[in-house]
Amino acid sequence: MSRYVYDFIEGNKDLKDLLGGKGANLAEMTRMGLPVPPGFTISTEACREYLRTGAMPAGLLDEVTQHLRMVEEKMGKPLGDAHDPLLLSVRSGGKFSMPGMMETILDIGLRDANVAALARHSGDERFAWDSYRRLIQMLGKTVFEVPGDAFEAELAAVRAAVGVRSDADLTAAQLQEVVQAYKKVFHAHTGREFPQAPHEQLILAIASVFASWNAERAVLYRRQERIPQDLGTAVNVMAMVFGNRGENSGTGVAFTRDPATGRRGAYGDYLPNAQGEDVVAGIRNTMSLDDLATIDPKAHRRLLSIMERLEQRYRDLCDIEFTIENGKLWMLQTRVGKRTPAAAFVIAGQLVDEGTITLDEALQRVTGEQLAHLMFPSFDTAAAPAPLATGVPASPGAAVGAVVFDSAAAAAATQPVILVRRETNPDDLPGMIAAQGILTSRGGKTSHAAVVARGMGRTCVCGAEDLEIGPDSFTVRGQVIHAGDVISVDGTTGHIFAGSVPVRPSPVVRYFEGELSPMGDPLLSAVQRLLAHADHTARLGVHANADTGLDAERARRFGATGVGLCRTEHMFLGDRRVLVERLILATDDAEREAALAALLPLQRADFAELFTAMDGLPVTIRLIDPPLHEFLPPLEELTARVARTEALGADPGRDGALLTAVRRMHESNPMLGLRGVRLGLVVPGLFAMQVRAIVEAAATRVAAGGDPRPEIMIPLVGAVQELETVRAEAESVLATVTGAPPIRIGTMIEVPRAALTAGEIAEHADFFSFGTNDLTQMTWGFSRDDVEGAFFGRYLELGIFAASPFETLDTRGVGELVRTAVDRGRAAHPGLITGVCGEHGGDPASIHFFHHAGLDYVSCSPFRVPIARLEAGRAATTAATASDSR
Repeated sequence: MSRYVYDFIEGNKDLKDLLGGKGANLAEMTRMGLPVPPGFTISTEACREYLRTGAMPAGLLDEVTQHLRMVEEKMGKPLGDAHDPLLLSVRSGGKFSMPGMMETILDIGLRDANVAALARHSGDERFAWDSYRRLIQMLGKTVFEVPGDAFEAELAAVRAAVGVRSDADLTAAQLQEVVQAYKKVFHAHTGREFPQAPHEQLILAIASVFASWNAERAVLYRRQERIPQDLGTAVNVMAMVFGNRGENSGTGVAFTRDPATGRRGAYGDYLPNAQGEDVVAGIRNTMSLDDLATIDPKAHRRLLSIMERLEQRYRDLCDIEFTIENGKLWMLQTRVGKRTPAAAFVIAGQLVDEGTITLDEALQRVTGEQLAHLMFPSFDTAAAPAPLATGVPASPGAAVGAVVFDSAAAAAATQPVILVRRETNPDDLPGMIAAQGILTSRGGKTSHAAVVARGMGRTCVCGAEDLEIGPDSFTVRGQVIHAGDVISVDGTTGHIFAGSVPVRPSPVVRYFEGELSPMGDPLLSAVQRLLAHADHTARLGVHANADTGLDAERARRFGATGVGLCRTEHMFLGDRRVLVERLILATDDAEREAALAALLPLQRADFAELFTAMDGLPVTIRLIDPPLHEFLPPLEELTARVARTEALGADPGRDGALLTAVRRMHESNPMLGLRGVRLGLVVPGLFAMQVRAIVEAAATRVAAGGDPRPEIMIPLVGAVQELETVRAEAESVLATVTGAPPIRIGTMIEVPRAALTAGEIAEHADFFSFGTNDLTQMTWGFSRDDVEGAFFGRYLELGIFAASPFETLDTRGVGELVRTAVDRGRAAHPGLITGVCGEHGGDPASIHFFHHAGLDYVSCSPFRVPIARLEAGRAATTAATASDSR
């Protein structure tokens, strides 16, 4: 029979797959001798079995009973005893942190028969009734799906009746009234009385936590964070300790460093006379840890000592939840803490300086996605008006949008929005994902809004107490902001502005542009250091997709070591379109050659500009790829113009000729029609003109003392005979120009047949470059333009796609074609160079695949070059060194 339950002392921090992150870390703290309440963990295997069958696994309840007895023995009292009750907390805990997405139930074991006993033993009647009302609300909401608003309405009514603003100001007698009201709400929604059997409460709570793995908000969060959906959650059952036993008790969340900036030093929030969910929910504004030092110096010193030990143990920023009960400190949770992108880089650099981790490990503590966030712009505060209000800067960034007051409105919005709430809860996740920024009037840097926003990279300001938030407007110092009004939220300073504030470039981008020095700036220094190590470690080169000299210059500043894709068709737009029209309308060889001769010097100048910008680095130039009719006016537009002209009795002239040409060249599916290598074979002289422009530009650059390194790439090859024919023509042109450097000729692999016959093709190619956009379309059998808006959303919702295959490579399908082509190509041509020039070349997850597939380089847009550099270095270091803060 399978074993499902483990005492805290039996685990360790490396058993996250079995015990979940929370259970593994509770076990680690127990093994360290830290003050952890007794308890046990029900494994993720039990959850998966429960979700598979819909019932508790065989033997699980017997194991729970056995481990419960051990907890009762350690605590010296039975669960729910009528004279001196043991109470339990039941908390979820998946392998990866999912803050607030699954269930927590506290005070299991309280009932009508023992509330008075709890009051007597604690010496605090108010505490006992407060704990009971919390249990009714949690169990009712999580297990029986009683609306939380129904409970909140009763609590608010009692507060209003006695004239207090805070729950902490209610007396024991008033909380007893709340309990009676809550029990009536429970009965009205469930048709039964509140469960009075402690063991029934425990079993219901465990089942509820299992089921919460598949709650809509949890599924959405995992999809957003790319956490696998089949892991399941562990359940942690622990003896309750109480932060709501008076002013010498309390609860808090602490970080060993500032998770927003990376600054060294203990940091966190504390609430006296409260339980843990009060801090996370943000329903009361918190104190700082410095305030705790004044209130309870002994507990504060003990907490700092434990925080130091934990950071040394985990070798990373730690996030800690703690409770103080009558002056005694208890540790309820620790984990590697979520942090902002800036903090991730700064902390990684600090830990290297402190000798805690190596540079290889530091690369595993940051991601390309985090670097991308650092490259976003921020507010130009010099152009900003006076702020409406200032809150707690919980997650950095600059967000501008129309105000919305509920999650559904944010999720449905078609324009950028700011989600404004008193506080957020897990049900707000869809709106938090959709919003540009989040603003709350309650809570601190460890509230739900702050933690989730930091994890997603959303701008967030919390605890803006001056805001009086209503259902469709908020008021601040007499000024009313309505739904739909635009505001600007600065997550770095906490300022909130009316209207749209101008933005300024990111300092990280300015550093890449050479405008800022990293000296003296912790963030820029960390970025410079980690990127330099990534470059040193990486096996993959990073090139850029660039069509102009300006693009190429920027790519070079951003660290590109070549141009992996120059799309020559972009050089035929604008004023040059008329020359392409002349080529298409040519009726004989002479007219066609004249049109090509007119294009030649323009192309030559384009390439010379690129070679100058990338002197000494490879420049891969793709010969024209799209169908020629894309350079002509649309069929519908021409038809209407010609019809109007003829209706007036006039000669349509050139429009008529163009219409005839467009009709002649019209294709039902141009993506699969006359394009790429087929175009070069059908239109005499087109490819030859481009090859001549390339080689003449290179020869001119050499004569000027430069070091051009052009490469010619032939697109859409599906059969080796196509490549042989075009290569022979190109080589004959190259032979006519003296003074040019050696020029490699290769092909794009973007047709599945080319990948499968890569061995034959490689014998006539100097390099392969995978065009993964078209390869994805042809492998899946759909057109990106047609399907992304049609059904991709539904496919993502159903889990058919974990991510769009145009954003992250489909490694099982398209990826197998890439692997096949690399293996077969190199078997036939051992010196074959392979790279990728589709959009996947800048996607972090795809870059790791390309590294393991053995490619030589990736190519991406200039802006994503630093991201690709970082991920290439990360792919080359050992993944086992990672500290995953998801």
